[in-house]
Amino acid sequence: MQRILVVEDEMQIARTLRDYLEVAGYEVTAVGDGESALASVRGWRPDLVVLDLGLPGIDGLDVARELRRASTIPIVMLTARGEESDRIVGLELGGDDYLVKPFSPKELVARVRAVLRRTSGAGAGAEVLRAGDVEVDLTKMRVRVGDRPIDLTPTEFQLLATLVREPGRVFTRGQLLDALHSVTIDSYERAIDAHVKNVRRKIEPEVGRPRYLLTVHGVGYRFADE
Repeated sequence: MQRILVVEDEMQIARTLRDYLEVAGYEVTAVGDGESALASVRGWRPDLVVLDLGLPGIDGLDVARELRRASTIPIVMLTARGEESDRIVGLELGGDDYLVKPFSPKELVARVRAVLRRTSGAGAGAEVLRAGDVEVDLTKMRVRVGDRPIDLTPTEFQLLATLVREPGRVFTRGQLLDALHSVTIDSYERAIDAHVKNVRRKIEPEVGRPRYLLTVHGVGYRFADE
């Protein structure tokens, strides 16, 4: 049974999310602050974290930063802040999805399922993809650039796998959102830009001069077909 950690200081919301996720078949633990969240991730080892950004004490963004220093665990972020800039900050910190309060608990369950599907469903088709010196192992969810292992979040991994599967093909941002199986009602194309920025930071020798993940201005992105 997959484990979900809910980090939410409003206990009524936390209980509601726990109940819906348990009915959906997940094992759930709920905590109300950042320190407890970090301790639970270390000790309980959940498969996904539902993280409220407006936490007392350690802010949710700081929790996300700390998680990303040592882990690629999927994160679905919750916040009352609906500005696009806040969404971009959350995604650039490595968030896999983003939900603005108020929201439907059923929608949260759907988001969790979609993100976990990116993790468990990555192995469809060929087991290992190669483009130049980039290797993507779909079964083990591992990426190497030359001899260097690369740690990606599930969403970053799925994005890179989509591009590496067809080097040279130009994907629009909308097509990449579809490839990520996004169920976000208000999905917006700048989310792809944030994920691409994260992938480039991890795989490119020079982030400012991309060698692998190339921008096609006015259209979208492609993986180099050298």
